[in-house]
Amino acid sequence: QVQLVESGGGLVQAGGSLRLSCAASGRTFSTYTVAWFRQAPGKEREFVGGISSFSATTRYADSVKGRFSISRDNAKNTLYLQMDSLKPEDTALYYCAAKSGMLLVTMSVYDYWGQGTQVTVSS
Repeated sequence: QVQLVESGGGLVQAGGSLRLSCAASGRTFSTYTVAWFRQAPGKEREFVGGISSFSATTRYADSVKGRFSISRDNAKNTLYLQMDSLKPEDTALYYCAAKSGMLLVTMSVYDYWGQGTQVTVSS
């Protein structure tokens, strides 16, 4: 079992940066694939980026490629999302999620979820 707690959200102007963190409980964090999803008001939750266990593979949504970077520190049981060149359309509730096995973009295959952290980008 893994418990996830996100932090680092806030209000930022367009063009600015934020760094989200996701702290995980449990001694087996390193064996999980972890990912960030986001959900804007009135929209479905969507995949943002993910990283496989031991950082072997990363993947990003086209909308954030070149602007967002995902990383993990297994020694600290923490997942990060560095967000640069933020746009108003990045405004959403950001969730981290974990699963065993391959890195996939489908929300339904992730077993563990945090409560989310709000990111608001003003124009």
